[in-house]
Formats: sequence, C-alpha cells, structure tokens
Amino acid sequence: MPLSAAVKADLTLVLVTLLAGVGWIFSKEALAGIAPITFIFLRFTSGGLVLAAAGHKQLAAMSSQSWGRAIRSGLSFGVAMTFWILGLKYGQHLGVGAFLTSLGAVLVPVVGWFMGDKPARSAWVSVAIAALGLACLSLDGNFVFGLGELSFLMAALLFSFTFVLTSRAAAMTPAVALSSIQLLMVGLVALPVLLLMETWQLPSAVDIWLWVGLSVVLATCGRFFLQVWAQGKTSPSSAAVIMVLEPVWTALLAAAWFGEQTTPMQLVGCVLIFVALLASRWRAVLAVARKLLP
Repeated sequence: MPLSAAVKADLTLVLVTLLAGVGWIFSKEALAGIAPITFIFLRFTSGGLVLAAAGHKQLAAMSSQSWGRAIRSGLSFGVAMTFWILGLKYGQHLGVGAFLTSLGAVLVPVVGWFMGDKPARSAWVSVAIAALGLACLSLDGNFVFGLGELSFLMAALLFSFTFVLTSRAAAMTPAVALSSIQLLMVGLVALPVLLLMETWQLPSAVDIWLWVGLSVVLATCGRFFLQVWAQGKTSPSSAAVIMVLEPVWTALLAAAWFGEQTTPMQLVGCVLIFVALLASRWRAVLAVARKLLP
C-alpha cells in the first residue's frame, strides 16, 4: 500500500533530524583541520549561495519589509552559530552539547514573553524540568561547564531568539528565500569575527575538505531543502515532535563514532532536558498520540 504524503513527509523529517545529527559529526571532524569560524563561513556561505540560486525568483519578489525581517532573523542565527561552533570546538562531550543546544526550543516561549507574546503555563513547567537537567549535569563530578559548554548555552539562548524572529519572518517570506538569507547572514556575521580572531588559511588535507563538503551538501543544503519540503506536507504538531530527535541522534552517533561515554548523572540530566523538550510541545505530543492510537 503506497504511503500517504503526510507519512512520507514525517519520514523525511526523521531523515532531516538524522542529517542534523550527522552534521555534528561532520563538523567536529572538519574542525580537526580548519579553524572554527573559517569553517562556519565556508559552510554557510556555500549553502546559502546554493539555496539562493534555487530560490532566486522568490528573492526577487520579496518586499523591503520581508527583507528586513529575514535579515534580522539571519543576524540572530549568525551569532548563534558562531557560539555553537565555538562550543563544538571546545566542548568536552558532543552528546551533552547537543542536549544543551536543544534548550533553545525550551526557551522559545520565555523569549517570546520578553518580546510581547504570552507563553502557556506549560512553558514554565518545561523550563523548570530543563533547570533540573542542568542541575544534574552540574552535579556530575566528571562534567565541567567550560568555555565549550557555556558557548552551547549561549547558542541555545540565541537560537530561541532566532526561532521567534524566524516565525515572524516566515509569515511573509517564502521558505527557500528565507533559508538562503539566513545562511548567507551566518557567513556575513562570521566574516568579521574570522578577520579579527583567525588567520585566513584553507586546509590542505583532502579528508578535511571531504568533511567540509559533506557539511555543506548533506548537513546544510540537503537538510534545509528536505526540511522545507517536509514541513509543507505534514502538520506542525508532527513536525514539532519529530524535530526533538536531533539531540538523541547526535548523542548516539557521538557514542558510536567517537566512543563517547555518558555517566549516569549526565544521562539523567540529558533525559530531563529531553522531557523538557517534550513538555514544551505537549499539545503537539498529544495530537500525534491521538493520531497514532486507535
């Protein structure tokens, strides 16, 4: 029996989360031979140019107001990605870093509150659960909140701002055009940081270029294209629940690829953060459960 369009879209979103998780591995491997800000500049500028070429008609038809909103969301995204790559470079544990970064989704209602929106009561519940998760991580004697972990937390906060700004921009901007602007703005934000903090030097090793290429083609262009397509074919509730899988994939892949080990206290902290993610989407979780259960 052929699959419905919605089921195909949901399966595609699962693939998107897997590509996002694999992207953490590609990026970590690339950082072995290339400076972090240089990598971000190359990855997102290249990806943005590819998407801009695909959506050039959409870009040409955008109003000045649409451009303004897209640029603001892109600037926020660019600063967030700068902190994210520093977290990836200096973080001690990739899997835990993925869960720390995912806190951005939990913080979205809180940020929206500061920007004039009224969050549901469940938002404060999810924040409390996430705080317990962070407490468990901080109580683990083998885990230290160093530069990398603080960078992940700062990235999470900025990702929450980006989500709110993107939601407002998406109401009046085609998806491919918006994605291309955001990716290009990441490159624009990274460029001055690169010039101030790093010496422009491209890697000479072929394997590093392979990881950079995989990051651009699969983890950036492929991921964003499939995500835009799938979100247009399925319900927002299904998409919201499926996207929670990204830190889970990242932790599993980090354990398999790098041999990372998680202590019991770290595991409890990550599970609590995952529960907080589900709690922040409880309406979507219930909607999906009603659809799946007879």
